[in-house]
Amino acid sequence: MATINYLLQSTSNNAPIYLRLSLKRNAVYKRKTGLSINPKEWNKDKKQPKQTTAQNKNLTFDLRKLKDKIFDKVNEAQTKGEIINGTWLQYQIDLHFERIAENKKSEYVIDIIQSLIDNADLRKNSKGGIGLSKSRKDSYKSLKRIFTSFQKNKSYKVKEVNKKLADDFLRFMLTECNYSKSYATKKIADLKTVCFEAESEGIKVNSQLRKIKSLKVKNDFVIYLSELELINIKDLELSSEALQNARKWLLLGCNIGQRGGDLLNLTENNFITRNGYDVIELKQQKTGKNITIPVLPTTKEIIETGLPYKISIQKFNKYIKDICKLAEINAEVEGKLLDKESKRKKQGFYPKHKLITSHICRRSFATNNYGKLPTALIMQITGHSTEKMFLNYIGKDSLDFAQQIADYYALQSIKDKKEPQLKIVKNL
Repeated sequence: MATINYLLQSTSNNAPIYLRLSLKRNAVYKRKTGLSINPKEWNKDKKQPKQTTAQNKNLTFDLRKLKDKIFDKVNEAQTKGEIINGTWLQYQIDLHFERIAENKKSEYVIDIIQSLIDNADLRKNSKGGIGLSKSRKDSYKSLKRIFTSFQKNKSYKVKEVNKKLADDFLRFMLTECNYSKSYATKKIADLKTVCFEAESEGIKVNSQLRKIKSLKVKNDFVIYLSELELINIKDLELSSEALQNARKWLLLGCNIGQRGGDLLNLTENNFITRNGYDVIELKQQKTGKNITIPVLPTTKEIIETGLPYKISIQKFNKYIKDICKLAEINAEVEGKLLDKESKRKKQGFYPKHKLITSHICRRSFATNNYGKLPTALIMQITGHSTEKMFLNYIGKDSLDFAQQIADYYALQSIKDKKEPQLKIVKNL
């Protein structure tokens, strides 16, 4: 619980009165109130002016009002998760005595981030509309939490965000927080956005701001289900109704290339006929893009008995891991898996089925159809804005193309019934 006291640190006739705010052992802040008193008129035991004159009584009243105000502001700041330090305390004191205006634009990074969060619904978004998406708001909230942890008891101003600070912040996220390179570089990009927002409000930024690099990290681990693996999943004997239902969602997802949230929210209302063509129309949650997907014969085959019933994304992720394990999708592949002790994703080699999540649907569709369908058509369905982003997403290399060619001929053999369905035999 916060405690507030007053004290003097001078023996001069006009000694400044300090306010001391204690939140916990390592969070004690002391700032001048701007008020003063003769030490002879100060009661050290009660930590207030002696009640001997009308002037001292008025001073005691002013100090009591300030104390009540700071208590209120502390509670408000802790409720909102705002950082409280010496700078914050001095600001609240000056605000109480009307030495500054409350609408004064803060120059502190954390305050600018909070302003972005508070006004997210009024901000222009990348699609030309008004209001940031939930994922964008969450991104700023996570930036505030991480940057607060990084700066500890110091409060950085926007003008202090230079190349060295950005490098230190990146190093902090990679080494102390164990975040992935892609996530950490996204936070650097978010930090730059915050600083540019401050600049647009007339706040001075560092001359090195535009030199701070926020490079996109290439997808190191592109995991998808090949067409052969999808055939094995389709032909798998499953007695569990829950697994059968999840398989239906999985096969449908790999056929229409949508994220897990968009996939599992599909209803019969999304399936319509336009100009004689059966299509699926939906609005992507993450991007806000309106997507039209042709209903191919393979899609019709999957849902010929109706759409699968609703399940949560959490259950879907669990069930498809179980399905892929039963389908013996066990090849050791490199990826990242959540470590229960550190609660961070740990890089290593794992059986492929352990790395399967709902995102496998979109990536499998994009990867399996690359080179077969026009890239622009695939991008229209997946929602990628540029071919560069798309190619980075599927992470194609020479080995992938060789595997794709091998899979193609194996599939042709199956379809032409020239030889029985291939079964992968493990090397002993």
